[in-house]
Amino acid sequence: MPVKSGNSALGGVGESIAVTYLKGQGFKIVECNFRASCGEIDIVARDGRTIVFVEVKCRNNYNYGPPQLAVTPFKQRQISKAALVWLSRKKLYDADARFDVVAIMLHDHDVPEIEHIRNAFDLAY
Repeated sequence: MPVKSGNSALGGVGESIAVTYLKGQGFKIVECNFRASCGEIDIVARDGRTIVFVEVKCRNNYNYGPPQLAVTPFKQRQISKAALVWLSRKKLYDADARFDVVAIMLHDHDVPEIEHIRNAFDLAY
């Protein structure tokens, strides 16, 4: 089994925190780490009848700014394309859907700081 780099290990921790947080907010987790050739989606969830594609960004310092700033227009296009692939594979052509970002700051020996940005961006492709 390959050893995870610091960033991918941190990403895994962030995704676990985000799943726990979203479940606590009443979301139903449908799938994690969906990959398509055009991009990936960290979490696919349901918020009531709405399908939510969630991008998780986790950091342990502010050296590169707040985590949500890493969801660049390029990243938004990749997520959008992957979401369209996911919806197509599930034959959910008319489903209500949105894109959320869960930004997590980890502090040493402290509770993670979580910012959930609903409707963080529109479909971009």
